[in-house]
Amino acid sequence: MFIDTHTHLYTKQFDEDRTETIERAVEAGVETFFLPNIDQNSIESMLSLEEQYPNRCHAMMGLHPCSVNENVEEELAIVKNNLDKRSFVAIGEIGIDLYWEKKFFAQQEMAFKQQITWAKEADVPIVIHCRDATPEVLRILRECKDEKLRGIFHCFGGSVSEAQQIIELGFLLGIGGVLTFKKAGLDETLKEISLDNIVLETDSPYLAPMPYRGKRNESAYIKLVAEKLAEVKEVPLAEIAKITSINAMRIFQMDEK
Repeated sequence: MFIDTHTHLYTKQFDEDRTETIERAVEAGVETFFLPNIDQNSIESMLSLEEQYPNRCHAMMGLHPCSVNENVEEELAIVKNNLDKRSFVAIGEIGIDLYWEKKFFAQQEMAFKQQITWAKEADVPIVIHCRDATPEVLRILRECKDEKLRGIFHCFGGSVSEAQQIIELGFLLGIGGVLTFKKAGLDETLKEISLDNIVLETDSPYLAPMPYRGKRNESAYIKLVAEKLAEVKEVPLAEIAKITSINAMRIFQMDEK
């Protein structure tokens, strides 16, 4: 069994073959899909997919940092309104992205901290998006750290030192297609990291693993990531599936449910 801890299966890229995409993933051994939100425009389609597959798809609620701009207060109010209506498995994806735009860094930081607070109040994990902002994200996490702060550092691709700092803060590393990229160097980093600190993800439709790099990603490809991780860690594929799935179930508190 594999668990895709981060997939945007509800986006328009899957409108033509969403059912078939999910069927392919299930055939590949993917049993469960966790759906991070983006902003107010993605909520309806995300919740609709969860309703269609209630035992497989589990929705998060949050505001993606790339959707943070002048109307951040409006977007956060919508997030809070949805959090007040029902429970979600996590707050995500949230964080800091300084790759595309630095203009709204202050708003991104405010939104990140506010959503961390809501996650603590709900006692659920956070799923972090971090691009070109690792020092900033680590600083904020240290400022907000307490016994309730936990989650997944989505799309991790950093150094051993960064991985260790993230783990010390109580977070798991979300590992996806980047692991299969020849020049990424993530394989060398993960040789030093215990499987107990890793979960698998695709971030589909983005960041497809080799040999599909540059094409639409989908959850079935998580097996390619797992196979590469098994090679890196020199363990059977079944052990990768078992340990990463246990880690995912635990962080999302699905084992309790």
